[in-house]
Amino acid sequence: MIDKTVGSIAEAVACIGDGASVMIGGFGEAGSPTELIHALIDQGTREITAINNNCGNGEVGLAALIGNGQVIKMVCSFPRSSHSKVFPELYRAGKITLELVPQGTLAERIRAGGAGIPAFFTPAAVGTPLAEGKEVREFDGRPFLLERWLKADFALIKCETADRLGNLTYNKTARNFNPIMAVAATTTIVQARRVVEPGEIDPEQVVTPGIFVDRVVEVPDPQYESVLIAEGRSYP
Repeated sequence: MIDKTVGSIAEAVACIGDGASVMIGGFGEAGSPTELIHALIDQGTREITAINNNCGNGEVGLAALIGNGQVIKMVCSFPRSSHSKVFPELYRAGKITLELVPQGTLAERIRAGGAGIPAFFTPAAVGTPLAEGKEVREFDGRPFLLERWLKADFALIKCETADRLGNLTYNKTARNFNPIMAVAATTTIVQARRVVEPGEIDPEQVVTPGIFVDRVVEVPDPQYESVLIAEGRSYP
């Protein structure tokens, strides 16, 4: 059995090099691996293609990574949200590119990537600019759009509890994109609020099995995006 825990956040992300594609879990701040993102900023990895539900808020977490010029492309569903300002400014200035994906399609593309399904048909985005250049096929008299799977070199995810073998549980809705991203990435890096010994997690409660996890670091007191924004904080 392999102990997948590492001693520091910096060590956890040390394997992420320039030009990597990185899935980042979370729905807004729920389930967002803020400490791992900040460690990636400290490391200075460049030319990242980031995959997330949105483009971050304020000047912390994903927004800070984008604002630091480390992301060249965003794949997301919501490029603007309640406190977003970094990405819209850079996008209008032509300093970052965007692949806009409907949220359900984004989730299914990631799930398909993890399941080994190279493509699927969906009615979402038919007849819109997002359908340009994609195959459309009719089923039962209704048009459907062909969408490809989505995989990444790395996934940064956040969980509630992990054991040393990489088995994970999540805190309610903070689960969101994290489990499917863990399966769709070549290397999955996890920050856990609590790390326990093997056998301490009820097998019936495991959501992400350890076979899909490569590195685990304990972050017992994680930061929350909304609190940092309310305090007027920025990173670095």
